[in-house]
Amino acid sequence: MSLAVQIRQHGGPEELHLVDVAVGEPGPGEIRIRHHAIGLNFIDVYHRTGLYPLSMPATIGMEAAGVVEAVGEGVTHLQVGDRAAYASQPPGSYCEARVMPAKCVCRLPDAISFETGAAMMLKGLTAQYLLKKTRPVEGLQPGDHVLFHAAAGGVGLIACQWAKALGLQLIATAGTDAKCQLALANGAAHAINYATEDFAARVKEITGGKGVKVVYDSVGKDTWDKSLDCLRPFGLMASFGNASGPVAPFAPGALGAKGSLYVTRQTLFSHIATRESTQAMADDLFAVVASGQVKIHIDQRYPLAEVQQAHRDLEARKTTGSTILTL
Repeated sequence: MSLAVQIRQHGGPEELHLVDVAVGEPGPGEIRIRHHAIGLNFIDVYHRTGLYPLSMPATIGMEAAGVVEAVGEGVTHLQVGDRAAYASQPPGSYCEARVMPAKCVCRLPDAISFETGAAMMLKGLTAQYLLKKTRPVEGLQPGDHVLFHAAAGGVGLIACQWAKALGLQLIATAGTDAKCQLALANGAAHAINYATEDFAARVKEITGGKGVKVVYDSVGKDTWDKSLDCLRPFGLMASFGNASGPVAPFAPGALGAKGSLYVTRQTLFSHIATRESTQAMADDLFAVVASGQVKIHIDQRYPLAEVQQAHRDLEARKTTGSTILTL
């Protein structure tokens, strides 16, 4: 048996219930893993509320780290006793132990703790595919400006550091002065408080009127229109989340009028669809963390039993950096 957090219907944090569930043996292509720490992410809120609907009852959570307890037929990259971490479909990481597909589970280097592993996989792999794979048609070179919204969050703080290591001039936005200072301390070249400043006007000022080559936006509805105004001709609007709500339908013709812009909606799970791509991205992430160029900030810890409060704080934007659930 395992303690797990389940929802029986979509709704608010009060729908998160701690229950006992049976954990069986792994089948072909599967493993059983016992968690030491669990990552909290905004996609968990989308699953809970039904923005991304799930069949009920559902155990949510996309990210964790622990020890492999059993290995199913055909799994060759993991063995019983391995330290491991993952960001993976299907949801179900909010638990003590689970059986799950093995393809997106990676061996965790000894130099990286379970807590760091749980805090960095989904967020770090997201930063990896954004900065390394989601690039404007003209490419990115050292010195180029990029705009990154919600830069004091888990993905954002990793991206600030990684962008600096790549030589990029990352312009961060956040909702408080303290969060702006946090982004600057982690490598952002500039920071804009979008609660008190017109970020589009500031971006044009910072870039000498040219605009940025790419906007990385997990906020959604509240930042969309002005983000398009921040782009230079042929720039890329890269949407990867909806923290303020889904983006409203828009006329494609507007992209032409604003400078022949490109728009993409990215999701991590397209990038980690194969064992090979998952491992290559994870190796890149592990290397940049092990080198010290990127440090994983765990700014909040909640016992698994306090998951409702964790969700309330996340939605209220009271959190910074990464958040984990402890066991």
